[in-house]
Amino acid sequence: MCQLFAMESENFSFKQLQVLHQVSQELAQPGDLEKILYSTLETISGQLHLDRGMVSIFLRDVQEVRTIARYGYAGRLKEQSIFQLGEGITGLVVQKKKPIIIPRLDKEPKFLDPFGMRKGLDLSEIAFLCVPIDFDGVVVGALAVDRKSGDPSDLENDLHFLKALANLIASRLETRRVFEENRRLRETVGSSGRESIILGSSRAIRDVRYLVAQVADSKTTVLLTGETGTGKGLVAKAIHNAGPRRDQPFIKVNCGAIPENLIESELFGHEKGAFTGATQLRTGRFEAARGGTIFLDEVGELPPQAQVKLLRVLQERDFERVGGMQTIKSRARVVAATNRKLETEVKAGRFRADLYYRISVFPIHIPPLRERGADIMMLADHFVRIYAEDISKAITRIDTPAIDMMMSYHWPGNVRELENVIERAVLLAENEVIHGHLLPPSLRMKSVEARSKQRGTFEKLVAAYEMEVIVDALKDADGNQSRAAQLLGTTKRVIQYKVAKLDIDYRKFKKKKVR
Repeated sequence: MCQLFAMESENFSFKQLQVLHQVSQELAQPGDLEKILYSTLETISGQLHLDRGMVSIFLRDVQEVRTIARYGYAGRLKEQSIFQLGEGITGLVVQKKKPIIIPRLDKEPKFLDPFGMRKGLDLSEIAFLCVPIDFDGVVVGALAVDRKSGDPSDLENDLHFLKALANLIASRLETRRVFEENRRLRETVGSSGRESIILGSSRAIRDVRYLVAQVADSKTTVLLTGETGTGKGLVAKAIHNAGPRRDQPFIKVNCGAIPENLIESELFGHEKGAFTGATQLRTGRFEAARGGTIFLDEVGELPPQAQVKLLRVLQERDFERVGGMQTIKSRARVVAATNRKLETEVKAGRFRADLYYRISVFPIHIPPLRERGADIMMLADHFVRIYAEDISKAITRIDTPAIDMMMSYHWPGNVRELENVIERAVLLAENEVIHGHLLPPSLRMKSVEARSKQRGTFEKLVAAYEMEVIVDALKDADGNQSRAAQLLGTTKRVIQYKVAKLDIDYRKFKKKKVR
């Protein structure tokens, strides 16, 4: 039967160190990842006599483990092995985040061989070893090999080596995973390059992509929270386009932009003569949405009477037009968004508690740009490409002073502000480079202030990454700084110092209860 092993502290042999050095050089080269991984598996097989090898990637958005490189199987099979999370030994390793050794394949009923890759082989003579590939605390895939059954200590020694090899592979595999998830979301969201909220490799934005993929196919009401400009509307559109309603209407309503006396008519429609000025029948937004999605932006701005009607739609799935008697069925899926803290609004009596519970069935928090670390430059490069193409300019790069300014700035307007800054810079650019003097004065002033505290682009990027790591730990620890320190292997005093220095509001990660 399979056995789980913890990390050992054995020393590597000289030959193993040689192989790890050779593999690290191969992985450092640019090029097709499948070919590089095949070469890696070939290297370890030739040097360490591991008979067969396989690297799989875990795609969180579809919850599948897919083989992307294999060595030593008949004809280098082209079929892609796909496992569900927890399926087979490989799926189990990814799910449990722990390595597994099977001393003899003929003794393990959970072992799957979907394409008969070991057909004709004596399974009693084959041992199977599989380790998770971990990047920054997140499992992104698995590395598995076959070898001849033998002494348990030899198997454990090979397992220790495979863990080191998995660490070398992790960064390249994570880059590939992010690319795959971005590609699928771009396909579902549509071809518009401005659907940019899905871009990014920070854990915060990976979590958003994962939640979008999980909820898209359901009818569940979704509540998007986050500061102004973080891209809540783009996430709402991504949810719509990734699900079965993509061919139905997507209706957006800004609840804060409609006068209070017109909001009910706007949402639910009105009959002719229902009130002064109602000279003809009007179809409301819920009716127009049909079987699609209605996006209620700034839902916290709804007046009390409209809240009552919205609650009824969510509970009963029907409504009447203003001044009408006919009951109309609603098949629309509701996605709501707010930059307010609705829990506070409920306590203050400005928002109905029962409505809050109804719309927050599946909450998704969109992180502010300042917590997304190096995503800032990824988004900046993306916007440069988009706006340069719009006006047929050849912009090739952003210079170092401009990068310094953007990484130092706190971005109160978030992604929307960054997009506006880049659009302005592209319009002003006179050559192929975005220079620092093309950025707005607010960014240049911030950069001057920060110069005495931080130096150079490298320090900026390190600080951005440091913030991301600490924020992730605080999320996992529900805002508890002592537990976050334990997760990061440091002291509470260090975390408190970093939280103050980086201006991180740890309190917002505490679990809140609405009574």
